[in-house]
Amino acid sequence: MPDLTLAGPTLAEFETARTVVAHAASVTPMESSNFLAELLGSPVYLKCENLQRTGSYKIRGAYNLLAKLTDDEKARGVVAASAGNHAQGVAFAARELGIKSTIFMPVGVALPKLQATRKYGAEVVLRGHSVEEPLRAAAEFAAATGAVLVPPFDHPDVVAGQGTLGLEILDQVPTLDTVVVPIGGGGLISGVASVLKQRFAAEGRTVRIIGVQAANAAAYPVSLRNGVSTEIATSPTIADGIAVSKPGILNFAIIKDAVDDVVTVSDDDIARAMLMLLERAKLVVEPAGAVAVAAILTGKITNSGTTVAILSGGNIDPLVMEKIISRGLVASDRYLKIRMTLPDRPGQLARVAELISEANANVVEVLHTRHGRNALISDAEIELSLETRGPEHVQRVLGHLIDAGYEPRIDF
Repeated sequence: MPDLTLAGPTLAEFETARTVVAHAASVTPMESSNFLAELLGSPVYLKCENLQRTGSYKIRGAYNLLAKLTDDEKARGVVAASAGNHAQGVAFAARELGIKSTIFMPVGVALPKLQATRKYGAEVVLRGHSVEEPLRAAAEFAAATGAVLVPPFDHPDVVAGQGTLGLEILDQVPTLDTVVVPIGGGGLISGVASVLKQRFAAEGRTVRIIGVQAANAAAYPVSLRNGVSTEIATSPTIADGIAVSKPGILNFAIIKDAVDDVVTVSDDDIARAMLMLLERAKLVVEPAGAVAVAAILTGKITNSGTTVAILSGGNIDPLVMEKIISRGLVASDRYLKIRMTLPDRPGQLARVAELISEANANVVEVLHTRHGRNALISDAEIELSLETRGPEHVQRVLGHLIDAGYEPRIDF
């Protein structure tokens, strides 16, 4: 087995970090999931870092780094750039340690994240419309003022802090076989993988570590194939918390040796996972925090013994949550939107409603117009939004309409 201590913190350093981090971070719950266990064919547990202080695991690495600063560095203050969880983690840690913090955030940052970061005592500066602009601004601020720049993932103290989560998981599920971890830049999985691989090797046991990325921002599969940290062009994804275009250098060095596989999931997969967590586990989890569950739901994780899926965060704007729930319903065939052309004469709308009722679907919304672009002068066009109960029910509804002579078209 590769000597993981060459790339990252040693077991002793992880244990020291646990003592430090305990001053700020909570020991989060470990919940079993019967639904996922039945799907996977083996026990599945959910590590609920969405219930962590500040709403994510980020407080662990931020506090560990800030606590190790010298008195002179603390006096100069700290600065960071983030659109979400890293901002809140740094702000909270700085407040707990009596350090002045300045956080650069993009102009369009979600209001709850902005308010929370300010509430934790940070001076927030809004700059630019993408993550790159606040990053540049934070680096310039550090150079001009002497403030300590706090990186989100590519730092040994951050990795050691995030790795305390691995020690906690092992305390709660000592018989674990597989851990499934979200990946952005790699701070969380490099810490968790390194500490668990070292502990298991010392005990003569093995453990599988599987990373999960959003398909639209998956830099690790490319980097692992190339053998070097590689920057990619990302596409928009609902999992913005892990949308990182290039792996951290230290993180990649650990991950290429300590992580067994990296898989990807789509936005629809993530939305379905968030909906499942709400309904089955009664947990609010942000998109980036739900990717491990998405990987299980889509069959990317096979039966590999007792499995722990990390829910890395729960910070989500309620307005975004509403949109994602709707998307999850559509992706799960629980919500169906169709268009149809009807003869423009009395009774047609009532007839369609009757057919849908016979198929046991529920009409949520109706749009009826004579001005459809593809309709004849004697026709009208109808758009229906329906509540359905899964793929088989959707096909039954469509089949019932087709048998009655209509031509329903699914509207995505």
